[in-house]
Amino acid sequence: MKPIVGILLAAGRGSRFGSDKLLHHLADGTPMAVVAARHFRPACERLIAVLRPDSEALGGLLAAEGCTTIICPDAEAGMGHTLAAGVRASPEALGWLVALGDMPFITPTSYQAVAARLRAGASLAASSFQGHRGHPVGFAAQWFDQLAGLTGDQGGKSILAKYHQKIALCPVEDAGVLRDIDRPTDL
Repeated sequence: MKPIVGILLAAGRGSRFGSDKLLHHLADGTPMAVVAARHFRPACERLIAVLRPDSEALGGLLAAEGCTTIICPDAEAGMGHTLAAGVRASPEALGWLVALGDMPFITPTSYQAVAARLRAGASLAASSFQGHRGHPVGFAAQWFDQLAGLTGDQGGKSILAKYHQKIALCPVEDAGVLRDIDRPTDL
């Protein structure tokens, strides 16, 4: 059976945060991206963390959590490049579950709900909380070419916007699906 591959986008600089936010320790002392990976990992047969070239420390932490780490040399050019790199590294996938390393408050059950929709045959899937679409988002294998060719800073948003009627929403009781961390005050 083909796997659902998780792609954890962890190549941002965190410029609005003021430091490398993905290494920022949350209240329990665990780095933000490590918490995100721990919550994400159970939903997928394989989890790829896409990093920028100077992310050795983060890469080591995420590898210890069971992630396959890949470096995206074009990470500075935007999220589209990092998502494309993760998809190209896993062409065997039944589909991809995509999440952000700066969203550590998504619960494992939210990841699992979206992955289940992909396994059940959804073309596109996303979590939703109180009527608002959130993360993670899922893409079936049919989107390989479009995902593998992404550039710029929009990631998969262009596909989701153009084909919004195909998105299978997964309502969850998890406000974390909407909560990304851009600044220290977001914590």
